[in-house]
Amino acid sequence: MTESQTAEPLFNPFAPGFTDDPYPQYAAVQAQAPVYQHPFGFWLLTRYADVSWLLRAPDMSVEDRNMADSPLQALRAATYGENGPPVDGLSMLDRDPPDHTRLRKLVSKAFTPRAVEALRPRITELVDGMLAAMAEAGRVDLVDALAFPLPFTVIAEMLGTPPADHERIRELSGTVVRSLEPVADPELAAAIMAADAELTGIATEMIAWKRDHPADDLLTALVNAEDSGDVLSDDELVAQTLLLYIAGHETTVNLIAGGTLALLRHPGQLALLRRDTGLVPNAVEEMLRYDSPVQASRRITLEPVTLGDITIPAGAFVMASLGSANRDQDFWGPDADELRLDRENARQHVSFGAGHHHCLGASLARLEACVAFEQLVSRFPGLTLDGDVVWNGRINLRGPAHLPVALS
Repeated sequence: MTESQTAEPLFNPFAPGFTDDPYPQYAAVQAQAPVYQHPFGFWLLTRYADVSWLLRAPDMSVEDRNMADSPLQALRAATYGENGPPVDGLSMLDRDPPDHTRLRKLVSKAFTPRAVEALRPRITELVDGMLAAMAEAGRVDLVDALAFPLPFTVIAEMLGTPPADHERIRELSGTVVRSLEPVADPELAAAIMAADAELTGIATEMIAWKRDHPADDLLTALVNAEDSGDVLSDDELVAQTLLLYIAGHETTVNLIAGGTLALLRHPGQLALLRRDTGLVPNAVEEMLRYDSPVQASRRITLEPVTLGDITIPAGAFVMASLGSANRDQDFWGPDADELRLDRENARQHVSFGAGHHHCLGASLARLEACVAFEQLVSRFPGLTLDGDVVWNGRINLRGPAHLPVALS
């Protein structure tokens, strides 16, 4: 996005400081144009009511083939080249029913509340070990010490993947998820496509290894998945494996790190949680609301839709701003910008999406966060920030990249 292409738009995620704190810009858009058409042709919804409706609307698509021509598509072509962004449309995230329903059904058994609850002892064991190592160190980067390794280890064990270069996968995942946001830098686009190709190769090798080493795990279940004679193709298998691997840790990293930062910036709320750890489940919902680990979700209109006095045409790319909806004062009240761990309706946040594409791993993310926060606040009464927070620079999967803390 450059000034030569358009005057400064009301919504500009490339503006300096946006990825550190997007909420002032969300508030401005929500106040001035809550149903906003960007000069590049896509639409942005920022009110809770509109976002909640869009996520649940049954007659919407997530498949790019349904997009009408727009400046956004021209930008994509100019940035990524002829091949376009690395979205093959084979993961359930990029499919509409009935394909989405078929793919989700093949993996959903591993993410039922009962199946996830069975993971509690292992998650507790992992948190115990990580906090013990943190205590010994005294000062740590919470992202490296807890927020990343906990969900990454859990999803890797659920999948049953072979030993791998976790740091390399972490780096590649962090690059690939940038494809979920506007990209105007050809160098970044090239890096995204290269990372996607490398991750695809890693997933293909993992699947081949799993065929020779089957076990009672999710990846074996995917390899053998069959429902009424329906099986995953090889390409679909790779796509679902990568989706689960990446989504299984990227968002929870942001929840744990961002939630910890929110507590440290609200010492009164942190003290409240220490006094009553029974608040932890609701506190996690409030953390999800206060700073959503995923800031936006997208839909493509199949027919014209009217919101108030504005009509969005068919074929429009519509961004639902989850982060903005979760701070909408018309829904949450005048204290929407404040962290309040006892907020009665905190669970009504839209951070996990809704409708067909409600987050498959919501129960797992909640459990990991609950175990982590209950032990973190109980074990370290002197937990404090110990340096500057560094954000990951992402527009969508936004969170701290480095969170230095002291544990005295």
